[in-house]
Amino acid sequence: MAKKRIDDYEPGPVPPPAPLDRFGFVKRELSYSHDGSMKERSAYEYEREERRVQKWRKMIGIGGSDWAYYVKRKPHVVKRRIRKGIPECLRGLIWQLISGSRDLLLMNPGVYERHRPGQRSLYNVLKAYSVFDREVGYVQGMGFLAGLLLLYMSEEDAFWLLVALLKGAVHAPMEGLYLVGLPLVQQYLFQFDNLAREYLPKLGEHFTQEMVNPSMYASQWFITVFSYSFPFHLALRIWDVFLYEIYIYHIHLQGVQIVFKVGLALLKYCHDDLIKLPFEKLIYALRNFPEDAMDPDTLLPMAYSIKKKEINVSITLEVPEGYFHDMFDTIHRAKCLKCHFNTLLSYVDTSYTSDSLERTLRICGISSIFPHPKI
Repeated sequence: MAKKRIDDYEPGPVPPPAPLDRFGFVKRELSYSHDGSMKERSAYEYEREERRVQKWRKMIGIGGSDWAYYVKRKPHVVKRRIRKGIPECLRGLIWQLISGSRDLLLMNPGVYERHRPGQRSLYNVLKAYSVFDREVGYVQGMGFLAGLLLLYMSEEDAFWLLVALLKGAVHAPMEGLYLVGLPLVQQYLFQFDNLAREYLPKLGEHFTQEMVNPSMYASQWFITVFSYSFPFHLALRIWDVFLYEIYIYHIHLQGVQIVFKVGLALLKYCHDDLIKLPFEKLIYALRNFPEDAMDPDTLLPMAYSIKKKEINVSITLEVPEGYFHDMFDTIHRAKCLKCHFNTLLSYVDTSYTSDSLERTLRICGISSIFPHPKI
């Protein structure tokens, strides 16, 4: 029997494409039990979600007409529902009501059209904002905010929500996140550094020994309110709370509390692992948290449990003059000296004692940067 050439073989069946959700992400596969309990539970969850949507529609009224009244009359009910997550079909409208952007749009008819060149949605919104607010212009992190908003609303609605956030329609402006020098980001990093040391003292001490500073891992948390690197379903839940709290308290610092709380909850959840890691692995771990730590039903209750008083004390601290110049200078020196330190260790004779090596390091000036040299 003649052997078939390789070219004669027909390709196998092409696997079907993975199902995608409305945002273009691959849907997670569901495991079904033999008795079909997963299917039954899915039907139950669907019915529960429908009931939840009906409650929200009743709460906000037609086009959001009853929203302000309900928030004033039953703030605790609204807060509880916000923390459970806004329904997908209503998230865009609720975000606009919370931020005050709907009012800005109605008071400024045609403004967005005058500023809008180009065709692409994200480009349109960012370009329009850079023309609208020339002092801020365009900063890279703004793209993540605008992209998130465009998933739930039109270009014009997203533009005005961005204006409401950065210029402060119902709260203090957030534009300091994007001004030259990133003053608000620097303030938050200083405050988070102090807060982490107070709330998690052992981990704070480990960060000191390893020369780890929040600017090495937490800058994007504040610049994009977790929309840069966090799982999408978690970022949305955080944004629900973030927008609601700056609306209800009319103070930006109250809204940004959720960023501090989620950051602390992450460090607390991974505390036992982080405290064992050296510098390089520690930085990697702080930028790549495990999947189980990113479960909103686990992480957010931990964040909500952190007392407001603890957060308020730290986020009202004034940043000392010259703090950031010293911080970035220290980061640069730490990187250089760690390189020199590793090189020095590779050349040190094995007959050196730890004491003699420590004296050598002190002569080199390294001991002032490394409080507790690990020999």
